[in-house]
Amino acid sequence: MTTESKAHRAGLPHAVFLQRVTDEPATSAQVRLGQGAFLALRFVDLLAPDREAPTPDVFRYQWAATERYCAELAGEGTEASHLSCIVRATGDAHSTGELHLIGPSLFAYALYLEQESRLEEAEDALHTLIDVGGDRLATSDNISAWMRLGRVRRLQADFDGAEAAYAQAGRIAAREGDQELVLSSRIGQCNVLHFRGNLAEAERGWQAVLADATSMGFRRGMAEAEHGLGNALERRGQTADGAPHLWRAYELYEDTMLQLRTLKDLGSLLLRLGHVDAAENALAEVVRHAVDGENLTNAMIDLMHCASTRNDRVGFERWRERCLEHIGQSAPNLRTDFALKAGIGYARFGNYRRAGTSLREALEIASAHGLHEFVFRIERMLAGVNDCGAPDRVESAALEGPYRTESLRELSASLAALRS
Repeated sequence: MTTESKAHRAGLPHAVFLQRVTDEPATSAQVRLGQGAFLALRFVDLLAPDREAPTPDVFRYQWAATERYCAELAGEGTEASHLSCIVRATGDAHSTGELHLIGPSLFAYALYLEQESRLEEAEDALHTLIDVGGDRLATSDNISAWMRLGRVRRLQADFDGAEAAYAQAGRIAAREGDQELVLSSRIGQCNVLHFRGNLAEAERGWQAVLADATSMGFRRGMAEAEHGLGNALERRGQTADGAPHLWRAYELYEDTMLQLRTLKDLGSLLLRLGHVDAAENALAEVVRHAVDGENLTNAMIDLMHCASTRNDRVGFERWRERCLEHIGQSAPNLRTDFALKAGIGYARFGNYRRAGTSLREALEIASAHGLHEFVFRIERMLAGVNDCGAPDRVESAALEGPYRTESLRELSASLAALRS
């Protein structure tokens, strides 16, 4: 077991699931599901390699008790089904000695929790998979668990922890000689650099990944490198140069969810260039089809931004209200972006008091979570609001363009075709 895993299990294992009682009435379905998750994961812990194996009677007793509790949750939706699957897989793994059987159910539960923006709980489920399964898992499952742990930590702005998880995934992949998964580890580390705000280093990393993915013929790696490079260029102020990279990523991706994430990023970029119609076409496509909560929320935030760009106050308020339905449990970067763009919108409509309040909220979230690039941008915007309150003096409130090139006209036409 790694030092990190030992530290993770030093306190009460899985206590994070019991924290739901602080947010909900004690008899609510969410609290009971949290208690069920606590019991199910404690049951999985019986199989951990660093503890004495339970006697058959003890195992059967805990199995029956946990299964009975989870059966009482039947009808409470998707999470209850995940918990039942975990308990069943754990019992089968113990009976057959095939410990890898716990992998799919725990991984699926972690994905569910991530999609529900329960990131601390998702991290706990992934840690359980790694601690209990470890080298007894299929190598691909072990690498996938570390990769997903890196993503969940990045979404929580735990950048050091994310980098460590991605690096561990890369070490396992290198040991197995799997160059495509080594590339995936490097992609994860490039993402950490990007979200830390180290954009120059991120750009260099993406260029290297793109070159290696192209030489090895890894289409998914090429798509992710194009995607990351487009975003890095946009954030570095080379916005128009980033657009073709994002469109190439969209064309290379074969997974619909990843295509929609790329369309969201492309919509944001086009908005900055002044191509509001094209931006709305891309973002509306995301809202129509996205099932990924993070991507859907991102797209709605940018549609709110489109509305304030058009001076459409009704549209701005409509999208702001829709965002509020989703933003509470979202990752820090999403909450920062929402408060930032709401502040810009208020400034555009002349409500400078609310603009300042919203921008200060964005700054507080960004500062607390080490989102350095956001901090720099927001501080400049706050200075603009405090100086004169004029919307056109607020950085990023004005568009960069419109910026016209033949490639961008073709791209805009392609996006319009998506809606036909």
